[in-house]
Amino acid sequence: MDFSFTAEQELLRDTVTEFLAARYPLEPSRAAARTGAGWQPEIWRGLAEEVGILGASLPESVGGIGGGPVETMIIAEALGAALVLEPYVDTVVVGGGLLRRSTGKRAEDLLSGIASGEVVTGFAALEPHSGYDYTEVATTAVRDGEDWLLTGEKTVVTTAPLATHLLVTAAADGDIALFVVDFDPADPPAGLTARPYRTIDERQAADLSFANLRLPADALLIPQAGAAIAATLDEAIAAVCAETVGAMRKVVADTVAYTKQRQQFGVPIASFQALQHRMVDMLLELEQAVAATYLVTLKLDAPAPERARAASAAKATIGRAARRIGQESVQLHGAMGMTEELAIGHFFKRLTAVQYEFGTTDQHIARYATLTRP
Repeated sequence: MDFSFTAEQELLRDTVTEFLAARYPLEPSRAAARTGAGWQPEIWRGLAEEVGILGASLPESVGGIGGGPVETMIIAEALGAALVLEPYVDTVVVGGGLLRRSTGKRAEDLLSGIASGEVVTGFAALEPHSGYDYTEVATTAVRDGEDWLLTGEKTVVTTAPLATHLLVTAAADGDIALFVVDFDPADPPAGLTARPYRTIDERQAADLSFANLRLPADALLIPQAGAAIAATLDEAIAAVCAETVGAMRKVVADTVAYTKQRQQFGVPIASFQALQHRMVDMLLELEQAVAATYLVTLKLDAPAPERARAASAAKATIGRAARRIGQESVQLHGAMGMTEELAIGHFFKRLTAVQYEFGTTDQHIARYATLTRP
């Protein structure tokens, strides 16, 4: 099997990498997360207008380039290596994936807005008692004439404090439906309460409460959304795996470089055989994660059971690798590894958080076992 990229894909990778190297130093992005708006809108506009990656995987009919899973993987890995906070996965992969599976002018307009950088989406699906099960939906949407009334609670809605639109799951007419809610974080609509906060990896999230929030008829994007959500979340898992691979490549490279500079007893600590073994183990974990990410990326167009198995295998592999590489890198850096002065501390937070995105390692091991059971 040929895993090499085409010339166009290599150009895409190089373009994104060069843009981030020139425009996305680590400290300004962390400062924006801690004390500013939570992100850098000018970077988001640059990704849309200068690099054009927000539409790379979207259809040409809505202003995209018409790329596929491999292009998404390339972009996500580059973003992960730069520890980008801007909501690519939430908006382009999750939002774009759900909207591509919707019909009607509303969905097309939103997709065009994503490609141009004007639309940012948050996916409101998890609830206080649902755990990571996206099919456990207690939020309800009931008809009121031609409108809908939305009532319920959603938790850990990442990107919500930055979003222009929320994609919300609710029980409607006996099935799980997907609705879109126009959203202004500074002035939320009547019937919607948002409680924003910052996650441990310095990203933006919020818990949402809906109390008879009135929505127009065209807010209903998908009446029976279960299959669309499952397929989109497997795509999101693949993208997060690629992002994590990018972060782990950077962490491994920085750790090796540090051990070549740090000296004890007059010699670099990289010369100590015990530490060499630990760094080799980190590299082995990374290569297994790369292979699992390639597998799920190439299986996204496969039948649903095969796609889901590949997604869970990749997420479990990535979770284990992120834990091992993150912890080893901090230990090999010593106390400096936990400070904000070094990039490694910020990467460690992200590698810790990613283990819980779209399901934990243990949950995906259990899911894989269920999917492979005769």
